[in-house]
Amino acid sequence: MALERAGYDVEVLGGWFNPALKARDQELMAKFKFRFRPLHDLTEQPALRLWLRIRGRLANLIHAKTGCENRWQLGYFVSSLQRAVRHRTADLFIAHSEQALFPIFQLSTFSIQQFRVGVDMEDWFSEDLLPEARKQRPVKLLRSLEAKLLRDGVYTTCPSRAMSEALAKEYGCRPPIVIYNAFPWADRATLDGKIKDRGDRTVPSLHWYSQTLGQGRGLEELFAALPHVRHPLEIHLRGHPVSGFQGWLQERLPENWRSCVFVHNLVSNDELLSRIAEHDIGFAGEQKYALNKELTISNKILHYLLAGLAVVASDTAGQREVAEQADGAVRLYPSGDVGALAARLNEWLENPGSLAAAKAAALRAAENTFCWEHQVPALFQSVKNALAQYKEPCPS
Repeated sequence: MALERAGYDVEVLGGWFNPALKARDQELMAKFKFRFRPLHDLTEQPALRLWLRIRGRLANLIHAKTGCENRWQLGYFVSSLQRAVRHRTADLFIAHSEQALFPIFQLSTFSIQQFRVGVDMEDWFSEDLLPEARKQRPVKLLRSLEAKLLRDGVYTTCPSRAMSEALAKEYGCRPPIVIYNAFPWADRATLDGKIKDRGDRTVPSLHWYSQTLGQGRGLEELFAALPHVRHPLEIHLRGHPVSGFQGWLQERLPENWRSCVFVHNLVSNDELLSRIAEHDIGFAGEQKYALNKELTISNKILHYLLAGLAVVASDTAGQREVAEQADGAVRLYPSGDVGALAARLNEWLENPGSLAAAKAAALRAAENTFCWEHQVPALFQSVKNALAQYKEPCPS
């Protein structure tokens, strides 16, 4: 959207498999001038959806039985993306997802014409997910694609200095430009001022959100810390519960805390900032089960700052990077140390003035550093530098 507003002709290639995400994309398409091309609409193509699911399972089975990795393990749309980029002429192609890595790699390696290509490493794709899930991942393939695009691409970006330095060391490439995945400061003008989540406004409130509510997201540490929290606190969780979540939640919650924990449905992107801003403390208990989780900066911690919440966060390298620049808005605890997590919460709950100061520091950090308005110049400069790279004309 920022590039479109700056006068660039932007086309985004993707696909639809989820009705809610399709509706969100259509809403964005109505507001902005960039073009989104859904290569397949699997919400209306059940037969194709079934075939692509079968193909993906076969691809994983082949990998499990033979060790042979293949592009169909990367996702539903990798083949359609491959076909689409072959028939497009653009001044710059940027891969934004792991599915797009292979088509852009092929474009840069096997095409007669020389294309400007690049990659936005929003995640370190080959270093993501829980160990069990990684067994089915085409890790060697992903690493080879990452190496090619990071070394030879004219555009490379990622979401933290920690990741930029690690990628440069691992692949012998120049450090990707850091662009924080922050939200616009202007979004605060949309705050509705309503109280929809909280029960008792005299009791401090902690908020956590994700697309999915379940294990492996740091909630285990939060629940284990509660017996050590000495003061009243409401805990509000927002997301789509996985199967069996309610039972899992009850098993982990101390009995005297069960009435203090509230689970909320997902809300629209337009409403989310308002619901976060109702609360006092944001929880970002990112786990270190994968190098990507250690190095990236989650959307939620930047969203908390924009909403004006004090943040208690695990000490991943990415979150340390935010804390160092947030002037007291973020308090870190060693990942896995539930006693330290409880101590951080107690420090704020015992001292309302300290909590208020941290919330004010969060807004300053968001306004001065962690908002999209401060990231746009780096994006523009990265695109400008990429377009300045020489590209051979297509042979006649």
